[in-house]
Amino acid sequence: MLLACKNITKSFGDNTILEQVSFHINEREKAAIVGINGAGKSTLLKIIMQELSADAGEVITAKGASIGYLSQHQDLSSERTIYEEMLSVKSELLKAEERIRALEQEMKEHSGDALEALLREYTSLTHFFEASNGYAYKSEVVGVLKGLGFMEEDFGKKIRTLSGGQKTRIALGRLLLTSPDLIMLDEPTNHLDMPSITWLETYLINYPGAVLIVAHDRYFLDRVVTKVIELDAAKAQTFSGNYSAYAVKKEQQRETLIQHYLNQQREIRHHEDVIAKLRSFNREKSIKRAESREKMLDKIERIEKPVEVRSKMRIRLEPRIMSGNDVLTVTGLSKAFGSLTLFSDISFEIKRGEKVAIIGKNGTGKTTILKIINGLIPADTGEIKPGAKVHIAYYDQEHQVLHSEKTLFDELQDTYPHMDNTAIRNALAAFLFTGDDVFKHISDLSGGERGRVSLAKLMLSDANLLILDEPTNHLDMVSKEILEDAINSYEGTVLYVSHDRYFINKTATRILDLTEHTLLNYTGNYEYYLEKKELTERLYLEKAEATGGASSDASPAVTETKADWQQQKEEQARLRKRQNDLKKTEEEIERLENEKEAVDAALSDPENMTDHTKLTELTSKRQALEEALERLMEQWEELAE
Repeated sequence: MLLACKNITKSFGDNTILEQVSFHINEREKAAIVGINGAGKSTLLKIIMQELSADAGEVITAKGASIGYLSQHQDLSSERTIYEEMLSVKSELLKAEERIRALEQEMKEHSGDALEALLREYTSLTHFFEASNGYAYKSEVVGVLKGLGFMEEDFGKKIRTLSGGQKTRIALGRLLLTSPDLIMLDEPTNHLDMPSITWLETYLINYPGAVLIVAHDRYFLDRVVTKVIELDAAKAQTFSGNYSAYAVKKEQQRETLIQHYLNQQREIRHHEDVIAKLRSFNREKSIKRAESREKMLDKIERIEKPVEVRSKMRIRLEPRIMSGNDVLTVTGLSKAFGSLTLFSDISFEIKRGEKVAIIGKNGTGKTTILKIINGLIPADTGEIKPGAKVHIAYYDQEHQVLHSEKTLFDELQDTYPHMDNTAIRNALAAFLFTGDDVFKHISDLSGGERGRVSLAKLMLSDANLLILDEPTNHLDMVSKEILEDAINSYEGTVLYVSHDRYFINKTATRILDLTEHTLLNYTGNYEYYLEKKELTERLYLEKAEATGGASSDASPAVTETKADWQQQKEEQARLRKRQNDLKKTEEEIERLENEKEAVDAALSDPENMTDHTKLTELTSKRQALEEALERLMEQWEELAE
């Protein structure tokens, strides 16, 4: 066992965050801490690292065990370059290598006892160097940097010039290179793009030490962890398995708890009714029996009523006006900022009812595409053509559609002046803003709270095309699941940018991958994209080479989209025909069965039994019906498949 938390308790004022929290982490174990925003996940990590003191309880670590910790926010400041900063982690190896080279020179100049002493030191140092993977430390540093999304041309950049997200990636890289016995990561995927997250997953899965992660990335947790520690209502509970296994067990547990609560409530009401009846008799014996029952009732250990999940948002997204079948057509779109070309001559179409996800590495221009469609920035070339009766609502990941000086109530009232006070309060309550919360100023809200306000505005709009930029950012897991359900049941059209692979897998009917300045189309969810990615990219590169560069005619997205749409229409028509044929076959089977029953009845009629001609005719008819039914049953089985 590497780490054990025993009865950790922590309060801030009257608010108890953690109450007698206990769990342990074994060697090589990969575990996650989950819970809604504010459940105390980051607080618990800080207590383990002694950055915060617990009010009660203890943290026990194995003797000599090393722990590496990455918090959510990093503020590295250094004159070193990215490569130098990462290489500094290997300072012991660098010193050892330098001393080994010096010893090699010294040994040439000595003999006898002096040489023996130098040889002993040389042997000891080379053993340490080899055991510490010294001959590969440079390639290890480069591998980690590239895995975290840095290009070789970035290696010379100064740390002080980097963005907050880049500094966090450097801090993560440094931590991984130190190879502690236990790695603790607080939201490690926040500043990583999909390829980097995939690389980190593989790294952690194969990591020889233990890992403890706080993350909202459910796809990441599904792949990496084998144990989930849930913080709920200040208490901790441990579940074996990945996130999906935890979610199933948690729901089963909740249903069982609700059933136990309801059963106990029925039992309590029964006892109370009996006690009231006994007292109503107003006799000495009946009153004593009532008192005895009351004592028994007082001893029952009451099950607390299961509370609704506090973060649950009830979203209903229904377009009031149905758009035409062609929702959006984008043709020849290009955008560059100075010498940096984001994308060139991309084209795609979106049809009614589609849920389309745009994915790609950070900095490829995904958000820029959404902003161009919404008229927030101009395109260099290209045309954006909305379809008939299309009304767009835009959710901005930076929440620029909100007015910081307004209260939540005013934000909604000014946007929808036709709504009365009760309707506005109900809408905000659906997004967890109740009581005096509605009078908070937008400027005082957290990132997650601003996200919920923006989603509330979106819900109330008359839009039939929702354009969402990172809609799951700052939402906890339950809120993400509610949003997923809302999008899946939405009858309009959705175009969104997201790096949340679990969310994409649950909601996307099509994926547009922005790569190499163009869009590649995948008609399916994220798992389908992973399955087809290698083949699609190879075919695109072969086509580009054959035409002497990237194809200038409509990018693979638009050509494949048209083909895919036609295939979908043909498949739907084929399925409708098959369903009609199945229905007709069932009706024909029923008709022949009824006819066969009538023939059987006629064969049993005593009057027909003496009529040889009639019997022969009925028998032949019955045989023909049997043969026809046999053929129809085979046909029905084939159609039903």
